[in-house]
Order: sequence, then C-alpha cells, then structure tokens
Amino acid sequence: MSLRERDKKHLWHPLTQHKIHPEALPIVKAKGALLYGEDGETYIDGIASWYTAMYGHCNEYIIKKVQDQMQQLDQIVFSGFTHKPAIKLSEELIKILPGNQEKIFFSDNGSTANEVGIKMALQFHFNQSEKRNTIIAFEDGFHGDTFGAMSASGLSVYNGPFEDFFIDVKRIPTPNSENIDSILQQLQAIIQNNKVAAFIYEPLVQGANAMHMFEAEYLDQILKICKENKIITIADEVMTGFGKTGSTFASDHIDTKPDIISMSKALTAGFVPMAVTSCTQEIYDAFLDDSVGKAFFHAHTYSANPIACSVALAGIELLSTDEVQNNIQRIIKSHQEFNEKIKKHSKVKITRQKGVIFALDLNIEMDRYGKKRYEIFDHFMKQGVFLRPLGNTIYILAPYVITKTQLEKIYDTILTLLDTL
Repeated sequence: MSLRERDKKHLWHPLTQHKIHPEALPIVKAKGALLYGEDGETYIDGIASWYTAMYGHCNEYIIKKVQDQMQQLDQIVFSGFTHKPAIKLSEELIKILPGNQEKIFFSDNGSTANEVGIKMALQFHFNQSEKRNTIIAFEDGFHGDTFGAMSASGLSVYNGPFEDFFIDVKRIPTPNSENIDSILQQLQAIIQNNKVAAFIYEPLVQGANAMHMFEAEYLDQILKICKENKIITIADEVMTGFGKTGSTFASDHIDTKPDIISMSKALTAGFVPMAVTSCTQEIYDAFLDDSVGKAFFHAHTYSANPIACSVALAGIELLSTDEVQNNIQRIIKSHQEFNEKIKKHSKVKITRQKGVIFALDLNIEMDRYGKKRYEIFDHFMKQGVFLRPLGNTIYILAPYVITKTQLEKIYDTILTLLDTL
C-alpha cells in the first residue's frame, strides 16, 4: 500500500477539508530547496515549507550540530535546571535582537510564542494592581491557533466557531499615507474608552493576510502612542524574523522598538519545533516579587530543548555568514527584476516586495480556498514548483540557498500561469 493510501487511514491534516481534498502528497526526502515525492517527482520548495527551512532542507552544518548535541544531552526539564545550549542561545539572540530586549522565554511554536507575549502583557499590568483587559490588533492579522493568539487574529475563516470565547480585542486597519490620521484618532478613542493592556502586530508584513505589506513610518506613529499610554507592544516576528525582510528582524526597520517579540519558524531552520518570546528588562522586573503568585506560571514540557537550541544556534551562525547575506541580497535583486517583467501584465492586479518576500495579486476574483485556488496550486505542482496561493495571491518566500536556476523556474512557472488564465 502506498504512503498516500496509508495516510488516509488515520491522519487529519491542518487547514484541510478532507471531504473535498482527501489526498496528501507523500514527500520522502528533502535537500536544499528541493522536495522529493513518493511519485518520483522533484519539487522546488518556493515557500521554505511555511518559512522555516530558510537555510535549506537537511543542511549538513546543522545536522552535524544536532548529532553532536544528541550525544551530550537530549532533554531536561527547564524548570529548576538549565544547560549550555539554552544559555548560549539566549546570549546570541540578545546580540541580534533590537537593543531593548533582555530576557528570553522558551515555548513550542509561533502560536505559543504569541500566547506567552499576550499573557506577559496582561499579567504585567495585573502585577502592578492595574487590571487592563483589552488588546489592540490589526484587522485581518494572524497570530496563531491557541486562544489568546486566535483572539488577536482577525481572519475569521480560522476562528469562526470560537469567537464567543475570545479575549476583548479592538481592531484597527493597517496604516498607509491616506488613513494614518484617522487610525491615530481611532486609536486614541480606543485607549480613552478601554483599559488597553497591549498592542500586538505583525511588523510590515501580514503573512496569512496574503502577504499584505505596509510602511514602517506609519506603524511607528502607532507604536509611539502606545508607548505614551503604557500599552505593551508585541511584535509578532514569527514569520518575518531571521532575515526575511532584508534585516534580521522586521522591527529593525522601525524606530520605536517593541516591548515583547515572538519568534519561531526560521528560528529552528525547519528541523524541530521551538519558539522564543523575548522581552525588556522592565517587563521581566514586573514579575519579581516575594509573592509566588506574581511569577509567570506558564510552562512547556519541551521548553528550551537542548537539541532545538543547538539547531537555533547553528541557524544564527549561518544567517550571519557572508554567503547567506549575499544570497539574501541576490534574491532581493532577482525579485525586483522579475517584478519589472510582470507588474504590467494584464492578469496581475498588483505586486509587492519586502526583502526576500515577493507577492502578486491575480486580476481575477476567487475564494481563498475555492476550486480555482486548487487549480492554480496543481498547475505549479505539475511544473515541479511548490507554491501555496493565498486566495488570488501568489507569493514566493524561498530558502536562502535557492539557486538562480531554481528561482528562474519559479518565475517561469508563474509567467506560464499568467499566460493561461
């Protein structure tokens, strides 16, 4: 029996309506920017497997680091114990994070990283005898699938059945030159009429919202008002972190730095799950007290897993190399050149780019998970390219190790699609 048939017997896949789409393609091997299917076909991973494997699949440098760590220490409780990989990772992260970050808290994935950030913000005020129960977030943002993260997310396709159970969240539009003044007025009204604890945001690029992008200067104005009103700012860098916007973090582009930053995905380079929530010394100090009740009672069994920490350390080392940094610049320039070719195509509504993230909207109407979307997905796969359209948005977020030839094939496959629509 094939892997495909065995899969259908017991497995329940994410973001899948199995009655309509019962098939999953078995991948038996991955290397660099390539995926190898059980069907014998090879596919270019144009989205780095949800923005994780940025240094390439099965990177040999990272594998060696994992092998060494597995022979020394596999797993140890992180409550009451510590270990060198976690200590070293905290030191290396603080070096590359915005300068106001001082403390590192470990969890398991992007959702939990944001969950931790939201809980930190709420308890920060609670510990100072100030009950603030409202969060501000952008419209159509996405922060994860746990309840706090869902509460902050604005994409109802993910959250519909659960909305009656959410934290109180007030939403504002993402800013631009035309709406920034009205947003700032709306923000002031929300602050005046609610006890606002935190503002959570995806800096510069909203990933699940079809790679919607906005400018740093307008976000900065929002952040400054939050700071003036002692509202904790939480930058969700789960997608944007570790080089994707052309800087190490998207927050590097913005003058006003966040109080809390959540990280995952590329943090562990596509090898193992892990997440980090960093914060300022001021946030951390609010939890220091003779009362145990003011401690941060949030824990994950695999927090700071030594193997995951060793992977993250290897990834940070690779990110800092000239080779990877040159590759990032090469991809940025290549996207810019491709954009010049297609931006005036009759089937292209609009294009946008931030760092290695490139997106275009097709000039056709279609549902996010409708029939046409799957037809486009199948077109790419038949050409040996794995891209995952978000409705009528096609985006590229490939591993930093992708070759010029592989990137050209992705572009050619998109051009072929445009000419056949």
